[in-house]
Amino acid sequence: MTDIKVKPPFIKLDQFLKFANAIYSGGEAKTVIQDGLVYVNGEVCTMRGKKLYDGYIVSFEGEDFKVCISE
Repeated sequence: MTDIKVKPPFIKLDQFLKFANAIYSGGEAKTVIQDGLVYVNGEVCTMRGKKLYDGYIVSFEGEDFKVCISE
């Protein structure tokens, strides 16, 4: 699992995927999220604007990324 540090209080799912270098563009993020390929805390998430908070786990293509809010 990779810890990804972001600024408070949250980050949106599509932005997080780009920030974590899991995908290359916002368009790609939109597609993979709408296609149900992204999991948040173990559940499929199709909301690209989903707010992610400290401790959330995002899974995509066999990789897990942990949201770490840094103050």
